[in-house]
Amino acid sequence: MVVRAHILVSGVVQGVFFRHNTMIKANEFNLKGWVRNLRDSRVEIICEGKKDEVQKLVDWCKKGPKGAYVSNVDVTWEDCTGEFDTFRVTY
Repeated sequence: MVVRAHILVSGVVQGVFFRHNTMIKANEFNLKGWVRNLRDSRVEIICEGKKDEVQKLVDWCKKGPKGAYVSNVDVTWEDCTGEFDTFRVTY
């Protein structure tokens, strides 16, 4: 089953290569979508893929890369749109 997740990650998640490492993990899990920093210091992720692979990314986000301190991960499950060809860092 293919799903879409809208993920918001709070804590010390900017300036610690969170976006770059999210892209690496998303590619490892064969996910499509994007990741970006928000002005309120959170990181926002939209990803689509097999449910178990998307869940792996959600679980990874709870810890993040070395140097990150994740205080909260909010996930909203949405209908998959199939609009993405790759996973990328966006601004």
